[in-house]
Amino acid sequence: MNAAALEAFLKDVARDVGPDAVNVSAETIARYGENTMPGGDRPPAAVVTPSSTQHVQAIVKAANAHKIPLYPISTGNNIGLGSRSATLAGQVVVDLGARMNRVLEVSERLGYAVVEPGVSYQMMHDELVRLGNRYMVDVTSGPPQGGVIGNALDKGAGYGPYFDHFGTACGMEVVLGNGDILRTGDGALASDTPTNWHTSKYSYGPVIDGLFAQSNYGIVTRMGMWLMPRPPAVRSFHFAFPDDGDLEEIVELCRPLKMSNFVPTLFRLANDLYLCGSEGESPEYRANPRKAMSDEGRRALRERHGLGAWTVSGAFYGASAEAVEPMIRRVRDVFERSGKARYISHEEAQAIGPLQVAINAFSGVPSHGELGLLKWRPGGGNTWFLPGTPMDGKVANEFQALCRKIYEDNGLDYMVMNVCSARFARGLHVIVFNREDEDERQRADACYKKMSEAVASRGVFVGRAPIDYHAFHMQQTAASFQGACNGIKQALDPNGVIAPGRYGIG
Repeated sequence: MNAAALEAFLKDVARDVGPDAVNVSAETIARYGENTMPGGDRPPAAVVTPSSTQHVQAIVKAANAHKIPLYPISTGNNIGLGSRSATLAGQVVVDLGARMNRVLEVSERLGYAVVEPGVSYQMMHDELVRLGNRYMVDVTSGPPQGGVIGNALDKGAGYGPYFDHFGTACGMEVVLGNGDILRTGDGALASDTPTNWHTSKYSYGPVIDGLFAQSNYGIVTRMGMWLMPRPPAVRSFHFAFPDDGDLEEIVELCRPLKMSNFVPTLFRLANDLYLCGSEGESPEYRANPRKAMSDEGRRALRERHGLGAWTVSGAFYGASAEAVEPMIRRVRDVFERSGKARYISHEEAQAIGPLQVAINAFSGVPSHGELGLLKWRPGGGNTWFLPGTPMDGKVANEFQALCRKIYEDNGLDYMVMNVCSARFARGLHVIVFNREDEDERQRADACYKKMSEAVASRGVFVGRAPIDYHAFHMQQTAASFQGACNGIKQALDPNGVIAPGRYGIG
């Protein structure tokens, strides 16, 4: 980056936004470059912190004037996918969450909230509790400090009926790459008071909200989100299965229960190390850091924590625990018919740390539980491989055997949770590695790429991607898709100032 251009850009930002909005200290540069990826840290050129949409607009206009690449973040807690790091080193991080962190509105009559990028799941939960706890926000099982807008725009998801976070977003305000301010949905009406902005998702004309998911066409500065009425009672159910190969049967049991929507939540179908890995360091790693955990070691962990090779979790909502009990009995009949499932009640699960995480997720309560996976191996390395598979038991079992072998071939521990809806399951594959060991970093990178190539050859793509692999995955797409993405980029951000390289665009 041209040093004179950067200096001129920062001078403009200090003038138009305020001198306290510019930070180039060595400590800040190092902190914003940190991540958990195999590819290493990516220090930015500077960090700027707007406090309004107009400030964002001023920053984007200055970036266009001086040809400075920007990288917007919400709260920077996208752990396993990039944290605060830009896709490419040397970009200027626009930290929206630092000063744009207000809950702008909560409509208790219509059940929606309007938030700025810095509003986290914890902040939203706390605000709803303060207002009387009539509503709940669908949470991830990631950091409570994760941003609501950032997660939705990255197509993140949760576990309850409102699991589709982008699908339950409604009405955005966006600063485009050319500096224009755009409002989507009913916000596009030439009016200062669009009353239907956050309740009518499909308004007049093209639905353009989707352009700002996993892209770099603009910076979203506010968004509406729909809230779920909090039920009087939440009762979870859990089933432990003993063998790796049981996955095929489990998927076949889950699918009709979701197809009919008898079970209102998604199923969390987690393997042993995904659950046990959050409870402490691997007991075998220090003795043999180049080898995946033994079957005997896995069995010992399962017995210690009362879990299975696969453990299924779901929940029902109702007027009371007694009202939910007949539904629990019905789902027990379905799973116990297999002859393999061991039922774990809601009360028992509350005493098992990894299952309490599931209960929290179904209840709309943010928690830190799964962050324990970062400590499974020393060195803090963590990246996520996120393909989807059809809800076909045979296909799911083929994929788990395929990916398990790739993990083991690279001396890594197979950790996965399949989050199952009616027709599709998100595969949350966690690659935990010692980031301070160069050989292990290379093995983690090889594991990710090998799995990506293997599932792509079988017609399956990832739903989200870590920053190390944005260009890699874009190259897996058809030329027509790449051309369309880059054509939209040229139209909305002709100077390419917003996050060039993000998701392989521009």
